Amino acid sequence: MKENIQEIGFFDIVKERRSVRIFDQETPFDHQSVQKCLEAAILAPNSSNMQLWEFYRIPETSALKNPISRLCMNQKAATTARELVVVVTRRDKWKSRAASNLSYIRETYKNSPGKKQKQAEAYYGNLVPKLYSKYPFWSITKQVIAWMMSLKRPMVREVTESDVRVSVHKSAALAAMTFMYAMKAEGYDTCPMEGFDSERVKKLLNLPKAAEINMIIGCGKGLPEGVYGKRFRLPNEEVIFEK
Repeated sequence: MKENIQEIGFFDIVKERRSVRIFDQETPFDHQSVQKCLEAAILAPNSSNMQLWEFYRIPETSALKNPISRLCMNQKAATTARELVVVVTRRDKWKSRAASNLSYIRETYKNSPGKKQKQAEAYYGNLVPKLYSKYPFWSITKQVIAWMMSLKRPMVREVTESDVRVSVHKSAALAAMTFMYAMKAEGYDTCPMEGFDSERVKKLLNLPKAAEINMIIGCGKGLPEGVYGKRFRLPNEEVIFEK
């Protein structure tokens, strides 16, 4: 039986969540919980609200479940999962996502246009294209411009093509973590995986070359033997500092 989110607090969820690598095959699994938790995941913070992510559900009944599990190197977290969620970054969709934000802003402020609308329109209509556009030598040009501007005032330095790619993956990872906490709140377990053949997974999902797999998450009701040992974390004083 699923635990009710109202019966356990957030910090309990954080402490109880573990990467579980073997899932129960007998207990009924509510696939609607995956949909519910993904809908919560898209509320996660993301860079410039560009939402350059996609989530592909692969339930145990899908014809793709076994092939993708094999492409996850036959990890038990994949082969025993009741459902897989493939988290995909879509940096290539920046134009349509920026346009959606612009449309939303114009609709929001249509009866009261003012400074905020102009600032938002300038951001999505001018700054975002400069950051996300791809032209020959544009990445190094942005870096030089950022360096020159930083000589006079504080300036964001992470403007290269690689920096933008990292930013998109960070946003996807925030959504993935939100999803995994939500699944734990529903009484289920998850395991994020990085060990997979990304090119073959993309081909199976019919994704374009520009799409990238951020991670694949196995979902189900975890078995005790699916938790490989006690949790280990470094002492707080080694990773948390106050200046």
